[in-house]
Amino acid sequence: SFYEELLSHGILKLLTAPIEGMVVKEGSCNYMAPQGISSVVKFYLNQSAGADVFYEQHVTHISLRDGKWEVSRKMGPTEQFDIVILTMPVPQILQLQGDIVNIINESQKQQLQSVSYSSRYALGLFYEAGTQIDVPWAAQYITNNPCIRFISIDNKKRNIESPEIGPSVVVHTTVMFGSEHLDSDPAEVQQLILSHLERIVPSLPKPASIKCQKWRYSQVTKAVPSCLGQMILHTQPLLICGGDGFTRSNFDGCIDSAMSLAEAVKSHL
Repeated sequence: SFYEELLSHGILKLLTAPIEGMVVKEGSCNYMAPQGISSVVKFYLNQSAGADVFYEQHVTHISLRDGKWEVSRKMGPTEQFDIVILTMPVPQILQLQGDIVNIINESQKQQLQSVSYSSRYALGLFYEAGTQIDVPWAAQYITNNPCIRFISIDNKKRNIESPEIGPSVVVHTTVMFGSEHLDSDPAEVQQLILSHLERIVPSLPKPASIKCQKWRYSQVTKAVPSCLGQMILHTQPLLICGGDGFTRSNFDGCIDSAMSLAEAVKSHL
């Protein structure tokens, strides 16, 4: 039903662009989001009957105060909530300070500590409108390079080639490269990726701008064991955590965890 709804609104479309080297599982179907994956999140936020959404709120402490959760942020005043749902990467849940440190019991702590993630870098190359990128594919998986695993001509992959909008190229590094350079100087990492990219696609024109992004928690390699998509840390008031760290790192995994979280929260209302 989620796919049907997103497809009917044009948020998702079937992936039809040529992807070289992609492993296609029998019976599976691949989609892409023409306006980017954030459009999926925005679609559901718009349906949330007036929820106030605040971005860039870095939570640091969660403590119990008078039967409510007091949440502290890096910037701004503390706020109190009846229910707190945490869906950030699991290592970041374990970094939170305050009463939450003692509320997570030993068994839960061990389960949460067992979760692991791959790390990688993503590089975006942005071009002026009218720039031609002459390759026969929309995206390509690379198997024989120590640095680069995936290259996508993003507007081509999304089927939105337009004379008004410049093309963009997205590069993902290998997991090994990501872990080896996790704490390296970002400028050096960017230069390394660009030098490998030039060897793989020598015909690439010079971009107008470049953005290099470290993705410390890229994909879950080991999720919370024998878990139902969420974990209740405290019942009254409710403190619960979920996300792909409790299922798997794809859209289905996120939906499974979201449904599980929603059911758990509903039963506490």
